[in-house]
Order: sequence, then C-alpha cells, then structure tokens
Amino acid sequence: MANNEDLFGGGAPSSKAGKGAGAAAARPAKTAGPVEYNADSIEVLEGLEPVRRRPGMYIGGTDEAAMHHLFAEVLDNSMDEAVAGHATFISVSLEQGGWLTVIDNGRGIPVGMHAKVKGKTALEVVMTVLHAGGKFDSGAYQTSGGLHGVGVSVVNALSEKLEVEVAIDQQLYRQEFSRGLPLGKLQNLGKITNRRGTKIRFKPDAQIFGPAAHWKPARLFRMSRSKAYLFGGVEIRWRCAPELIEPGSNIPAEAVLRFPGGLKDYLAREIEGKEPVTEQAFTGKIEREGGHGSLEWAVSWLANDDGFVHSYCNTIPTPDGGTHEAGFRLALLRGLKDHAERIGQARRAKDVTGDDLMGQSAAMISVFIREPEFQGQNKGRLMSVEAARVVETTVRDAFDHWLAGAPSQATKLLDFAVERAEERLRRRAEKDVARKSATRKLRLPGKLVDCTNNSAQGSELFIVEGDSAGGSAKEGRNRVNQAVLPLRGKILNVASATRDKLAANQQLSDLAQALGCGLGAHYRDEDLRYEKVIVMTDADVDGAHIASLLITFFYRQMPKLIEKGHLYLAVPPLYKLTQGSKIVYARDDAHMEELIRTELTGKGKIETSRFKGLGEMMAKQLKETTMDPKQRTLLKVVIDSEEREETADCVERLMGNKPEARFAFIQENAAFATALLDV
Repeated sequence: MANNEDLFGGGAPSSKAGKGAGAAAARPAKTAGPVEYNADSIEVLEGLEPVRRRPGMYIGGTDEAAMHHLFAEVLDNSMDEAVAGHATFISVSLEQGGWLTVIDNGRGIPVGMHAKVKGKTALEVVMTVLHAGGKFDSGAYQTSGGLHGVGVSVVNALSEKLEVEVAIDQQLYRQEFSRGLPLGKLQNLGKITNRRGTKIRFKPDAQIFGPAAHWKPARLFRMSRSKAYLFGGVEIRWRCAPELIEPGSNIPAEAVLRFPGGLKDYLAREIEGKEPVTEQAFTGKIEREGGHGSLEWAVSWLANDDGFVHSYCNTIPTPDGGTHEAGFRLALLRGLKDHAERIGQARRAKDVTGDDLMGQSAAMISVFIREPEFQGQNKGRLMSVEAARVVETTVRDAFDHWLAGAPSQATKLLDFAVERAEERLRRRAEKDVARKSATRKLRLPGKLVDCTNNSAQGSELFIVEGDSAGGSAKEGRNRVNQAVLPLRGKILNVASATRDKLAANQQLSDLAQALGCGLGAHYRDEDLRYEKVIVMTDADVDGAHIASLLITFFYRQMPKLIEKGHLYLAVPPLYKLTQGSKIVYARDDAHMEELIRTELTGKGKIETSRFKGLGEMMAKQLKETTMDPKQRTLLKVVIDSEEREETADCVERLMGNKPEARFAFIQENAAFATALLDV
C-alpha cells in the first residue's frame, strides 16, 4: 500500500519491503487532447492473447512468485492424474537455461481430433484454448484441482517455448509451442512400449517476467515435497542441476519424495524441536463413500510458539482458508466444550473461543471434494458450503473419540485453552488503563511521545532513527493521531540473539511496551495501540540496515503484526531540488534525473542539496515529504502466503547466526552490487 505524493513527482518506489510491498500508483500520463471513443476502440482479443496482455488476471502478477505459479499449474495436472489413480510417479527436473520439466505416467493428454474445434487435435485445444479441459464434469476426474480449464494454456501463453510429449496407446506424440502459438502440427514419433503419460518441458518468457527472473530450486523443491505429503500414494522424483542450487539451502540435487504417513509426517516435520501441549497429535484420514473424496487432518498444540493452519483442497494450497478451515475449527471447539461438560467442567470452558483453542495450534487439513468452488483464479480460498458441514461432522466424531480415549491429554488441552481464554479476558480488562500509562513508564529522554487519540483506529507510531530525527518528527507530526518513538543507533539483531539478550535489551523493551500487544505467542492484535506502525529511517545504507533490523524484529517477535497489515516503511527524500521558486524532492539518483527531465523544465539553474539524514530536515519539510498522509508514500510490509518457507529461510540466512551463509550471499550477489556501483 502506498499513497501518491505530488512532492515526489507522482512516482513510486519499485523496491519491496521484506518479501513484498505495495507501491504508489503512477500519475496518469498527460495527453495532447481528448481521445475519440467509438466502435473502432473496441478490441476483441483472441486465443491466448488476453493472457499475455493481462497475465496478472491469471497468475496474480509478473514477478518471480507469479512465475512459480506456472510450475504449480503443470504439477497440479499431474497430481490430478495421481489422485485419480492413473499415475504412480511424477518427475520434476530443473535444467540449465531456465528449462523445467514435469513428467507423469498417467493416461496422457488425448491426441485425437477434437469434435468441436475443426482441424485441431484435443492436445492442441488444451494447450491453446482457454477454458478447455477434462475437469468440467465428473466423468474423467472424481476430484481435481484444475476447474477452469485455463491452467496449462496459461503456462503455454507465458512460456518462451513449451514442448509437450504424450505417450498413449504405445505411440509417442510431440508438439512444440512458442508464446502460446503452435510451431507445427502434432507429430507421431512412432511406437513406444516402455512409457506412458505426459511430459511438459517449458521455459518462462522473459518478455513477461523480466530477464532477471529465474527459478528458485528451494521453492520448487518445497512445492514438490508438499504435494508428496498431501497424497501418500504418489512418488515425486526430484532432480536439479547441482550448479543451480543456492549455497546453504540444503536442497538435494536428486531425491525421491514419498510419504505414506501423509499429513501426520508433514506436521511432525513442521513442528520438530517445538514443545507440544499433548504427547500425541490429533490426526486422521477418512475416505468418503463411493470414492467421491476424502478428508485428512493433523493438529498439535504448541506450548511456547505461534501456531499456523495450512489447508488444502484437492492438493491446491488455500492460504486464505475457507469453509473447510471453518468446519475444522468449529468441530474442535464444540468437541472440547462438550468434553468439558461430560467431565463436569463446563463452567471453566464457557469462555473459550475458537481463537483461544486454535491460536497456538499447528494444524493441517486436506480435503478432496467434487467440483469445489474457489475464490479467484489462484484458488486462495475455498468457498464450497458443503465442505464446512462435511469437515465439521467428520472431524467432530473423530475428536470426541480422541478426547475420550486419552483423558490425560484431553485434560492438558482443556487446561491450555482455558488459560488462553483467561489471559485474553485479563488483557481485555487491562485495556481500560489510560493510554498515557505507556508514556509515564518511558521516562528516558527522547522516548515515546504519544498522540492524544485514545483509540488505536487511525493512530500511527513513527519509529525514527535517533533523537535528532525524533525532534523534527515531533514538531512535524499531527499530535492528534501521530506518535513518535526515537531509537538510538542500531537495535539488536533478534535473529541471532539469545533469549537473555533479547529480554535485557532496553530499546526493544521500550518498543514492545509502547505497542502494548505482547511478543511471540502472547501477541494480541486487539491490544495493539496503533493502527499503523511506520519505520522511518534515513534514506541511506545505515538507514536501510536499521529498517532491516526492525523488520526482522517484527517478523520474529510479532509476525501477526505484519500479517494483519500494520507495518509500513516511510519513504523520505534523499535530495531537494530547487529551480527558482519551485521545489521538488527526489527519493534517489534515478528519481532525481526523472524529475529534472519532467518537472524542472523551466529556465534557471537547478540547485541540488542532499539530505544527510532525517534530523537535518526541517520539521515542515519532514511533514510535507514523509509524514503527511495526503502527500507521503508508504510501503506496506507483507509476507507472501506462497513464500512463507522461503521468507523464513531468507531471514535465517541473512540475519541468523551463521556468518558463512551471509558470506555466500555476498559472493553470489557481488556482481550485482558492482553493477549498481557502476550505474
């Protein structure tokens, strides 16, 4: 998220904060005169042209994360064959040059002539026509992840080149495509007896994703591994050119991924090293009658760590949850309360909510259902109403048996949930304490200067670098809703610090106290005293380092603050440009050159001054450029739901206690840094 600002010439930073950030919308280009709108203005896009014109509508964007969605689409098709019982293995191979290959031993894409599209085979129709596929009814697949018939055709449209081979009826067929267009007819390569299924080899188009975009082996490996966990009956064979594997990533060049234990094994790996509340996890798997789907789950409760819920439908990740998660949550809550009533402790459990029970749960749930309804093409949220009822009924029965069969575990879980509820109610009561209590506790010079607004809604906390910048920020702020907390120097790197060091650090203690929402597993979003937490540091290398340390602190100690959308980065100017009476501000050298070309086109000498830091700026300048909501630019710090593991690995690699990992990163990116210095 970001706000446009006239002082910065309407542009927006292209960099990202953390793993993702919003950017200000560019100012519309000026036109010489009115544009005529008539019948000739109406375009009709044919074939796969809509995909190339608006790729974001189909894969969510054109960055590297979106590029990896192409792999997910191809892998999902092979997984559908495995789930349907027609494929026993899937091969994933990453080669030099950006080529990625996915092979399965399923039935193979049909190659006969299509009845409705004259002159084209079924394979060519599948590869080149949107909304063409075999998953619109229940005949070919009982359950599947592909529903719209756009997956593989979108991959084809956004690939520089794609090759497909089909082994079917002891014959091998091959066809090549480029940017969605066939390079020739389907070829019959002759008889083959030792192979069946589909092979798709493709290379993403640099025209769409940019020349610097590349596959990340660690992410591809994790995506493949998660699919193997989700369906225990499939074997995924992983292979990657060794020279493509990032140093320190621990990704194997070759591996066979097969997990008969399914989600139970997956959960055990995810919570390894963490202390559970109960000795055994609550796990189960139910096949629905008639082969029309199944349900599998695994959940454990963590004593001292934040929880998570990973949900899937037909092997498709649903990071935004949906009806299956709602049914699962309701089943556990009602089951625990009924158990409390059976043992005469209903009174203790009456205040327990779903958040109390699930807030520190590590849960995984996977459903296979016919014709699921998703929200959006990327299928981030399951909307099928029937899923909630089926999941609640099925899990509820199993949970009742689990609680009754292990009384000691049931008691521990009930005590745990009740403690969470009591803590929540206690914290709610403490919210009645006046907001100024935080100010009274922070009496050190240059510490928190609070706002007068008594509500978190609309309030902002600026975390600034040093007392000097803090002084300018205090003068330039809106006293009603903007608070300022100066920090001296660089804070502790929490990614490599011990618990004792973290607890003893006064700056982080002051910051946590000012926010009022608690740390780690004790974080409560409803107790956060500000709607926006804005990191405002100098526009230089030291400022960027301090911002990185602060983001690391929030990511490690208050991840939900980021997930709830409260953390932002301010974008202060680096230069002040003056031409006569006109003054504009530039973020960096490139922006300065742009403003000279576009804004400062009048007569007179252009005077340029560089700010050494926020403390050097007058309060009025800081307000106009960086703090005023009407003119400032803010970058919202977000965690991509599809990149959670990659984000965690990146933070550990760059900020953790292994200097060799940082050294490897510097070696890998030395050429990039040199290129920046040469610009």
